[in-house]
Amino acid sequence: KGIFIRLKCYPFSPGVAQMPDYSFPKSYRLRRRKDFERIFAEKCRASDEWIVVYGGANDLGHPRLGICASAKIGSAVYRNRWKRLIREAFRLSKGDLPSGLDLVVIPQRSYFPTLRTLQKSLWRLARKLKEKVQKHNARRERETRSAKAGPQKSRPPAPKNDRS
Repeated sequence: KGIFIRLKCYPFSPGVAQMPDYSFPKSYRLRRRKDFERIFAEKCRASDEWIVVYGGANDLGHPRLGICASAKIGSAVYRNRWKRLIREAFRLSKGDLPSGLDLVVIPQRSYFPTLRTLQKSLWRLARKLKEKVQKHNARRERETRSAKAGPQKSRPPAPKNDRS
């Protein structure tokens, strides 16, 4: 009553596109207070109408996410919805986000954007933050190198011309 063809599926066969990894394991989360404090202390931030994102460098090969949803946004229902939206936006776009970056996201408003809008916003702000963090780290390296080199020899002050 019909012809059934048996196909063999090889999950990692060459020439077959792999499905992207949409998981959100613990290694992609910021969980310790000291990580949050380190990122806030670096003072690298970017924002738009929906979210504020603080960023800091990490030595891992992937981005990590932390969320701060204060009572300023509204009740626990609103805060939890914001957190779910932010986690989902991060989970779906983590492959497109710059690697080696820790992100702390703070929602701005009490009403919600669409998931797609939040994904675009997170992606755009993460790109901006990556540049800011690189500049910040380069400045810090220059300062430590100059501190290790010792005090700079200063020139004597220029003579003042008294023209009265």
